[in-house]
Amino acid sequence: MHTTIKHTLRRAPLAAVISLALAGAALAGTVSWEDIASDDKTPKDVLMYGMGLKGQRFSALKQVSAKNVADLVPAWSFSFGGEKQRGQETQAIVHDGVIYITASYSRMFAIDAKTGKQLWAYEHRLADDIRPCCDVINRGAAIYGDKVYFGTLDASIVALNKDTGKVVWKEKFGDHKIGYTMTGAPTVVKDQKTGRMLLIHGSSGDEFGVVGWLYARDPDTGKEVWARPLVEGHIGRLNGQPSTPTGDPKAPSWPNDPNSPTGKVEAWSHGGGAPWQSATFDPDTNTIIIGAGNPAPWNTHKRSPGDSLFTSGQAYVDASTGELKGFYQHTPNDAWDFSGNNEIVLFDYKDPKTGKTIKAGAHADRNGFFYVTDRTQLANGAGYPNKPTALLNAFPFVEGITWAKHIDLKTGRPVEPTPSNRPPLPEGGEAHGKSVFVSPPFLGGKNWNPMSYNPDTGLFYVAANHWGMDYWTEQVTYKPGSAYLGQGFRIKRLFDDHVGTLRAVDPRTGKIVWDHKETFPFWAGTLSTAGGLLFTGTSDGYVKAFDAKTGKELWKFQTGSGIVSSPVTWEQDGEQYIGLASGYGGAVPLWGGDMAQLTKQVNQGGSFWVFKLPRRAR
Repeated sequence: MHTTIKHTLRRAPLAAVISLALAGAALAGTVSWEDIASDDKTPKDVLMYGMGLKGQRFSALKQVSAKNVADLVPAWSFSFGGEKQRGQETQAIVHDGVIYITASYSRMFAIDAKTGKQLWAYEHRLADDIRPCCDVINRGAAIYGDKVYFGTLDASIVALNKDTGKVVWKEKFGDHKIGYTMTGAPTVVKDQKTGRMLLIHGSSGDEFGVVGWLYARDPDTGKEVWARPLVEGHIGRLNGQPSTPTGDPKAPSWPNDPNSPTGKVEAWSHGGGAPWQSATFDPDTNTIIIGAGNPAPWNTHKRSPGDSLFTSGQAYVDASTGELKGFYQHTPNDAWDFSGNNEIVLFDYKDPKTGKTIKAGAHADRNGFFYVTDRTQLANGAGYPNKPTALLNAFPFVEGITWAKHIDLKTGRPVEPTPSNRPPLPEGGEAHGKSVFVSPPFLGGKNWNPMSYNPDTGLFYVAANHWGMDYWTEQVTYKPGSAYLGQGFRIKRLFDDHVGTLRAVDPRTGKIVWDHKETFPFWAGTLSTAGGLLFTGTSDGYVKAFDAKTGKELWKFQTGSGIVSSPVTWEQDGEQYIGLASGYGGAVPLWGGDMAQLTKQVNQGGSFWVFKLPRRAR
């Protein structure tokens, strides 16, 4: 296991800013909060990860439609260059005709959106001893004022001048030597109580036994405003001073150990819960909504009894203070690394029983279940133990789930089979416990790759996977900077004809309206448009367009390497463009088993592709 991770950490050459803005180029306008808040209504820009506060990844553009999408052609492509390829899991930001795109090894580029010409490039200076879990990826940037922001593999966040690429400020938030990193795109929000702008970001590193933190910073200076740990009992910070503990200060969801100086078992001190994906924001309740990562170690016997709060669920955090207002846990005492980091998409849910429209959140979890929650209830304190769960609906979105029978809609908890699919401890001095087959595997029914929601069809579009794993316990002791799992595994395919399955999901009924199978795993996000289209990418290199209502494949183009990024679309000079990165990597090929064998034929790469219609087809 640890050997696999070490193979991820090839030496990162040192560099700095390698070019500046083109001489004489006109400075683009600054980005206001009003611009960000209306991102989903202004198709000329893409200012947020998720393409809007709600994270729906839906565009009102319809110049490219089901009738003419087959005519799409490349407008240009841009190479990220050199030997630094690996996984390109990024989503582009587009503003005033400039694309801001992050790449592997903590790099960012500014590119002319119409021509593909590089305007500037920034390459973060990385140490040799970084500890990325799942490839040297970066998922995107944020933009506000005259700055762009992104996180780095050495547990830093950097602000660059968006017109020159020069560093404005840089803040280190954790020790990369023990496993802290940052891979998710930050989020800019406005505190609705104080009017203060905040830059929100999380940390990564659960697999190394760090405690996950969510941060709010002043976007102009980088100074920390508040910080919230997501392991129960740990103390937060507000304006540089200790604030409140997360949940109960006695942390009853983690087992006691009278021999420990902290009164808690080793796992509580290194409990995981890292919010490594990007947040959505609900201005109505002034709430930051984000997924919390898996508990550490994976070996659940180190954490039993108890639910290991506040891990593997969705957290509702007060934007003003960083207080944890509400929490819904998808996988209590998670034994399978299902985590809870997948995006929470905000949408209006019409309750099929009452006919009432509810402000809801949707989440397709790695554990294979799709959850619909009442986000207003959660922002007002629901979801804690012995409180209402705020769960509106929950159903499987993939086949073959073995770890749970179903989700109890009254309690919100999973109903596990008997005997349980939790792997047992080793017996008789053995190094490994008895192997148990579990589906989905820790890679998930869906992983980080974000789904989209189309308000015209009322459907969510999920790039999912059918696979499983043989899973067994191992002995584990925390050692700083080493993998902290206590589990071994081997990934297996469930079906001979496919691993990936692209699905249109009805959140009211749980019905799979249509699906499209792919031989390779899906690891790319989806984008839906008012033109009746769905865009995504495949691990064998194709960018594809589908009819959003029927699932019929309408167009594809081979980019030369696997696609594990999130597509975007924007309008410039009356033309609609579609853009996404190509470059295979991420977690799938790193973890061995059937998937490593399947995907080893995919070539490495690192590029950004842009497509549009030829004039005759518009």
